Amino acid sequence: MQTVEQSGRLHLLRAIILDSIRKNLKQYTMLAALLSIWIIFSFTTEGIFLKPRNLSNLFLQTATIATLAIGMTLIIVTGHINLGVGSVAGFLGAMAAIMQVSWGFSTPLTIGITLILGALIGAWEGFWVSYQRIPAFIVTLAGMLAFRGATIGVTGGKTIGPMQDSFKSLSQSYLPSIFKIPHFNDTSFLFIIVAIFLLVLVDFKKRKTRLKYGFTVLPMEMQILKVLLLSVVIGLTGFIMITHRGIPIAVLIVLSLTVIITFVAENTVFGRHLYAIGGNRDAAKLSGINIELKTLLVFVLMGVITAVAGIIFLARQGAADTSAGNLFELDAIAAAVIGGTSLSGGVGTIPGAIIGALVMESLNNGMSLMNMEITYQYIIKGLILLLAVWMDFLTRKKNES
Repeated sequence: MQTVEQSGRLHLLRAIILDSIRKNLKQYTMLAALLSIWIIFSFTTEGIFLKPRNLSNLFLQTATIATLAIGMTLIIVTGHINLGVGSVAGFLGAMAAIMQVSWGFSTPLTIGITLILGALIGAWEGFWVSYQRIPAFIVTLAGMLAFRGATIGVTGGKTIGPMQDSFKSLSQSYLPSIFKIPHFNDTSFLFIIVAIFLLVLVDFKKRKTRLKYGFTVLPMEMQILKVLLLSVVIGLTGFIMITHRGIPIAVLIVLSLTVIITFVAENTVFGRHLYAIGGNRDAAKLSGINIELKTLLVFVLMGVITAVAGIIFLARQGAADTSAGNLFELDAIAAAVIGGTSLSGGVGTIPGAIIGALVMESLNNGMSLMNMEITYQYIIKGLILLLAVWMDFLTRKKNES
């Protein structure tokens, strides 16, 4: 009898683990791909890629695309697409530059007005998509062209700058160190410790909730192993930044946005409605979901997030020019899809999009360190995007069969 019970327990354990792997296969695959990319570039660049200085710079480079990928994930989850985020980010950055350089606005006022402008642009695009039933592809394509022209118009084709130091600090400063220990940022170290503690707390609280309502969970041993591995990843990533100059403020902004939007997507009625709309629009409508309003609101949210991305990029550059935001939309879409977001809608996670953004920027950074011609860089990025979409297609085909 004991052997039968042990066999049944092992069978259940294997089923739970396989189900967990299946649900998170894309994220696990992308984490493995990211690690492989880092290892390959460490050899091809003679170790330069993995130096703390370069990796810290990589995280800063990723901040803008990662921010856009967060909003893009929500848009794609609802079954839409946004081709205009790059042009809108460039336009909002140009407006922020004009507010500071030409009009003398303070940094808080500039940021506030820029966020409002982003929300208004999102509402404008959302209105045409939700209430006028014009495909988002067309609306945002029109926006891409219009706001690229608007950027040239408001800047007069010139570079607008420099920005105030308080504004530039959003992307050029780091968490300040308290005790000024060489090659060790104590404030960032404490932040990483708190982050790991919160990870453990939230993960086991989620386990307790699932058990309360009768859902299956990983065995405690596997749960501990999973949390331990995630803690090691966070610790190693944090160590890279701690031993350089600390955690960049821009990275903190992205992390904060990730936590907030993940909570909205997974723990609010609004977030669940977005997944329902993308998963089955007809069923969502029959269940009483106001699809038009939710679509409008997700575009407004996308507009605000795009404004944040424009601010981060402008702060890093220190000035606005007409090329700002060029092709950002393609990198954002690629990051979302690579991170596991399905172009058919209804599937996607914010952490997955962040991983996708890291993959894209790691490729950009590594190929640049290798002095690879820009021609081949675009070809490789295009092929990777095609591969990600192909994997999404195969996954959906397998689930439907």
